[in-house]
Amino acid sequence: MTNINKSEEKGSINNSKEKHANLKVFLIGGTKDSINIIKFLKENYNSPYILTTTTTDYGGKLALQAGSDEVINKPLPKSEILNLLKNHFHKDNFDVLIDATHPFAVNITSTAIEVSKLANIPYIRFERPKLDYSEFINDKTNNIFFVDSFKEAGDIIATKFSKKRVLHLAGVNTIELVLSSSKSSKIDKKNFFIRVLPVKSSIEKCNNLGISGEHIIAMQGVFSKEFNMELMRELDIQVIITKESGAIGGVPSKIAAANELGIDIILVNRPKIDNLDENTAVNDLLQLKKRLDFFL
Repeated sequence: MTNINKSEEKGSINNSKEKHANLKVFLIGGTKDSINIIKFLKENYNSPYILTTTTTDYGGKLALQAGSDEVINKPLPKSEILNLLKNHFHKDNFDVLIDATHPFAVNITSTAIEVSKLANIPYIRFERPKLDYSEFINDKTNNIFFVDSFKEAGDIIATKFSKKRVLHLAGVNTIELVLSSSKSSKIDKKNFFIRVLPVKSSIEKCNNLGISGEHIIAMQGVFSKEFNMELMRELDIQVIITKESGAIGGVPSKIAAANELGIDIILVNRPKIDNLDENTAVNDLLQLKKRLDFFL
């Protein structure tokens, strides 16, 4: 049975604004984008009902704090999402499914597109704008290697940087892919550092992959260029791995820090979602409101 936590805090109603009453939103979240969306909906619509799904307790806690009415804090299979969309209310369905998952969570996005069609519910993809890295590509002090997968990133580490000190800045769930590349035996874990969220599961995953405690930087947040530079200096980093997750993921400050220090960069390109209709995607909150108002 799905575990649903009810929020004790209710969003305030501002009747002076043009709003739609009783908007019912199924939000697939777990990102900072989704937190911003929850707050935006509560501020701009009259008593909206928001059910947010996340894959972690921590993500669910943040969603409740932001104002989500209910949260499901576990990974959901397609059948369960479809059941929620069709049967969560006694008399009617959700008005819209908003997909605010991470740009690299292609499987859940594909599932969201499919179930929205099956449930006959409008689908909106909140897609972070891509960044322009041309100013860094032309810089001669370092190199940016653009790759299409984390295994490819691992291959580059093994062939070009096997003796270099590496800082992984692309999340705990991608380390295994880097270390399982076809040439991973050449990667020296003694030179491999990773910054992860300060939660038990992240630390344990690093340990299980053979990364010792002194090589784990457990921190939460989007950090400034200066902070990233100080960390890279302290660890004597010579190459970083990051992913094209947009400005909200702190990519510009990571790239800028490495660029100024002459550190090489391996940047994993954002995966393409084959079945995503560009007409269903929005890039900011104002575009989101226009699309919602069109549906309503």
